[in-house]
Amino acid sequence: MLHFRCSTVLKEFFEVTLKRPLSGSRQKSWLPTRYSGTASVDASLRLKVLHAAPHRPGLRTAPCAAPFRSYCTKTEGAVEPDEQLKKDGVSREAAIDKRRNAGILPSLEDLLFYTVAEGQETIPAHKFLTALKTTGLRSGDPRLKECMDTLKETLRNSSDGVTLDRHQFKKCVQSNIVLLTQAFRKKFVIPDFQSFTSHIDELYESAKPLNEGQVADYIPQLAKFSPDLWAVSLCTVDGQRHTVGDTKVPFCLQSCVKPLKYAIAVHDHGTEYVHSFIGKEPSGLRFNKLFLDDDDKPHNPMVNAGAIVCTSLIEVNAETLFRSFICVFMFSLCHFHFNLRYTILCMLGVSQGASNAERFDYVMNFLKRMAGNEYVGFSNATFQSERESGDRNFAIGYYLKEKKCFPDGTDMTSVLDFYFQLCSIEVTCESASVMAATLANGGICPITGERVLSPEAVRNTLSLMHSCGMYDFSGQFAFHVGLPAKSGVAGGILLVVPNVMGIMCWSPPLDKMGNSVRGIQFCTDLVELFNFHNYDNLKHFAKKHDPRREGGDQRPPAGASSESPPLKKVAPTESHQDSSTTVVYRMDKVKSVINLLFAAYTGDISAMRRDYDSRTALHVAAAEGHTEVVCFLLEACKVNPVPRDRWGNTPLEGAVLFGHHDVVAILQSYCDKYSPPAGADEKQSTEQSLDSLL
Repeated sequence: MLHFRCSTVLKEFFEVTLKRPLSGSRQKSWLPTRYSGTASVDASLRLKVLHAAPHRPGLRTAPCAAPFRSYCTKTEGAVEPDEQLKKDGVSREAAIDKRRNAGILPSLEDLLFYTVAEGQETIPAHKFLTALKTTGLRSGDPRLKECMDTLKETLRNSSDGVTLDRHQFKKCVQSNIVLLTQAFRKKFVIPDFQSFTSHIDELYESAKPLNEGQVADYIPQLAKFSPDLWAVSLCTVDGQRHTVGDTKVPFCLQSCVKPLKYAIAVHDHGTEYVHSFIGKEPSGLRFNKLFLDDDDKPHNPMVNAGAIVCTSLIEVNAETLFRSFICVFMFSLCHFHFNLRYTILCMLGVSQGASNAERFDYVMNFLKRMAGNEYVGFSNATFQSERESGDRNFAIGYYLKEKKCFPDGTDMTSVLDFYFQLCSIEVTCESASVMAATLANGGICPITGERVLSPEAVRNTLSLMHSCGMYDFSGQFAFHVGLPAKSGVAGGILLVVPNVMGIMCWSPPLDKMGNSVRGIQFCTDLVELFNFHNYDNLKHFAKKHDPRREGGDQRPPAGASSESPPLKKVAPTESHQDSSTTVVYRMDKVKSVINLLFAAYTGDISAMRRDYDSRTALHVAAAEGHTEVVCFLLEACKVNPVPRDRWGNTPLEGAVLFGHHDVVAILQSYCDKYSPPAGADEKQSTEQSLDSLL
């Protein structure tokens, strides 16, 4: 009796025969001829025919002696799958969805489950969250809100409240499957995020012992900060997050707000209008000098004079004003006698414009959107302290008023109050890093996906940050670091790596130029280690680490010997079975298999690479008798059904050798339909020649 295992795939798609007789035998074929009719014939009848066929022991022990073609020509009447779909009026995507729903092709949710489960039938929730953290995503990411809410609800209703089976896991992740798939496939801008953050931690620790510099004391509230505070936070354009140090301590933006309000002004009014009041050149002077350029304009928006003029350009936009008008109008309907006149004036645009309170709310809303709705506050004590000690800024304001640098009708003292308010806006390192990442991402907040700033505003802002952002150290910083940045007297440095990430460094002690001592050291070391400098990618330039490429490290991290690897992967032990290191190690073990599955799912044929013996995934699946895997590779991936390994064997010959008759039938069917591209023989022989040299 022939041991035949009927599979779902075989019953649904394939009814084929092994037409080639065994050597030295004139017996008839042991399989029925191909059935070409409809699917109305009972499957049990076909199985009876198969079971009634005589058993051929030689089929299991020896391959066919008859010569076999390198590829099979297309048989008469055979129709390509895509052509048949066109005739049936069914799209290829719809057919794939139908097969996936029938359980033939795995879903992305299934593949993600297999990635994390590592062969287990259930996943502990904490293991999934730990694995998620290693990719750089946080469980509190706004993009994962639906996933996390469903996860909490599922665990609350589960029997043990700890683990998830495959169906529960799929229910939790299906709403965010695209983002999660990118994360676990390492398709973010920093693929090896844990390796990268280990370098960041080392740079942080190397700058921590520095004790030079003085905390700013000309504003009394700033002098109260401890000189030991030190924090670094980063956010990539894909929303990967990492923080180290005192990242949750609020501090005032001070001058770090200057590029942000300039970006808002350009976003609202355009480049031409803004720069009719402000220049674009570095001044070469102290940031608080009473000095203008040859056109009687402030040199740039990063010095105090330019920032004060820029503050006067910020107006509540038309949409916000329209909402205010509607609110006033509705209020007037209830209080007709008292507010109708003011409402009409507002509707006619004759009112005196937005107040400082409305402008401040407008900017705060803008900054919160840039920060992904993370912490943005206000220090009233710092604002009062700024106003009381702001004689020099008042002098600059009167000088600007004398030179007619403000738009017509501007109230200079009101503008200075607004200027002090904006300097007193509070952030944490974490929220400020998202602001920097929004600039790095072309004005789109990476953790909400909202377009906050126009590309024009971002481009201009980064250009001026690069040339004028670091006070009198701007030229040195552009030379050594080569990245847009802005420092503030509170100790912050807002650093942007365009198209990669935003970083916020904060440490109160300042050097004589007014920049954070530890922050400058960190930025310098960062560019020494990674190729983030604008001109690091010039041809023939010395190689550095490139964290944007998977496995892109070119040299060991700071402090390590040249012989040691950049990041050691430790095998799991009993002492740390649940650690993140264990999760990374286990995930790396199955990484090649998971990538193969994902590549097959998406039809990424280039990912189906051979090994050194030229054996493909189809060779292995056929030799092992994995019917559904064979169908998956042939149907979803459209792989070549007749590749030859180093010894000239095809997957079909391997299936015959090991007696996997259902696989033989499937492969024979695809061989009959396969039509290789021109020149396949020459390419095959060339590949075998190259393989023999390895």
